[in-house]
Amino acid sequence: MDKVLVTGGAGFIGSHIVDLLIGEGFKVYVLDNLEEQVHQGRKGPPDYLNPKAEFIYGDVKDKKIVDKLVAQVDAVIHESALVGVGQSMYQVDRYVMNNDVSSAVLLQSVIEHRERIKKLVVASSMSIYGEGRYICPKCGAVSPRTRKKEQLEKRRWELECEGCGSILKPAPTDEAKPTICESVYAITKKTSEELFLVIGETYQIPTVAFRYFNVYGPRQALSNPYTGLLAITASRVVNAKPPIIFEDGNQTRDFVNVKDVARANLLALKWQGPGQVVLNVGTGRALSVNQVVNQVVAGLNGKESPQVTGMFRAGDIRHCYADTRSAEEVLGFKAEVKFEEGILEFLDWVKEEEGVLDLAERCFLELEEKGLVK
Repeated sequence: MDKVLVTGGAGFIGSHIVDLLIGEGFKVYVLDNLEEQVHQGRKGPPDYLNPKAEFIYGDVKDKKIVDKLVAQVDAVIHESALVGVGQSMYQVDRYVMNNDVSSAVLLQSVIEHRERIKKLVVASSMSIYGEGRYICPKCGAVSPRTRKKEQLEKRRWELECEGCGSILKPAPTDEAKPTICESVYAITKKTSEELFLVIGETYQIPTVAFRYFNVYGPRQALSNPYTGLLAITASRVVNAKPPIIFEDGNQTRDFVNVKDVARANLLALKWQGPGQVVLNVGTGRALSVNQVVNQVVAGLNGKESPQVTGMFRAGDIRHCYADTRSAEEVLGFKAEVKFEEGILEFLDWVKEEEGVLDLAERCFLELEEKGLVK
């Protein structure tokens, strides 16, 4: 296996995967449509894209282009997708078309060239879990649904046990946890994951579905208000505006460095196991939004303190962090970049970026207009 197609390979995560694969001697084809929301009108591949990669401008929904590329490769890594939980709730058709229809078109080509495809890798998301695992001090392990609107309107932020009313304690979320999609984005990622797994099983193509947790690092689209927390916060700070925090800021996530994510993809290509696997890609460490935002503000010498709004967004979860044991057992993968180190590299990169736009307020107003922020 020496030729790989990376869809979305000019993007944040995809470009880091491309770098690592080329460093390992793979011939890499990159298919990317340079989505406006991410690439801000760029007409050609970004400067950071590895020049040894063969870049093809095009859409994954264009079967003619996809057929031509799939016919030349041994493996496919599917990173291409629109990202934005809130936006997906009022651009349903756009998200389904770009995330699921593109997966279907790609897989149709895989079926037609199945004699040469040796590995499929697809980027899924922790968002498909909904809330993570929890422990009730009285009832034991539980997997609750997202908090009800009535509870959130009373600003009771923590998960409460449906059985006894006790406050639940977050626990590591493993791949066996039932998925409870609470956004259109999550539904599209779950659908793409399942499409890849069922095609892989049917045509006996080893398949790895990665459930990424909160990925951060250099090359994030700082001007995209629907990207990750660190990028949105950084764009606010460099534009001398206060970061916006929903709820009370004590909600927690698992922040995994993009270099670790790229390494997981490389290990997936090298994996010799048969069948299909679903694996978390995270660190197993929970960090609060307040912790992360304050580190970004301090690291960029921000003059404005974070604005804790006490408002909530539809579909937001409270806590979710990864149980990482399966990825270690199957691939030998364990995250290596500590957040305290990764955040410094990210902030150094932000300081060198020019023309960063802050569109967070526009995003906030759009969500408010649609009734998705209360």
